[in-house]
Amino acid sequence: MTPVETRPSDPQLDDGDHDRFSHYARKADIVKSTVTGRPIVALCGKVWVPDRNPDRFPVCPRCKEIFAKKRSEERGG
Repeated sequence: MTPVETRPSDPQLDDGDHDRFSHYARKADIVKSTVTGRPIVALCGKVWVPDRNPDRFPVCPRCKEIFAKKRSEERGG
């Protein structure tokens, strides 16, 4: 029988769900990340690999604020 080594969990390897927000990012980046598994950067600066259903969480307040400001500027406001 082979012995099994037990290692303590590394708290830095969290699932990234701690902030419980959906983040805004460019659609092309989200699609690319889905295919490659590489991290992307949200409008608020959060770096993550999108792998959860964003409908389960409220939108990040900072992302929402930045998006609204950009949209207003594009409309001439």
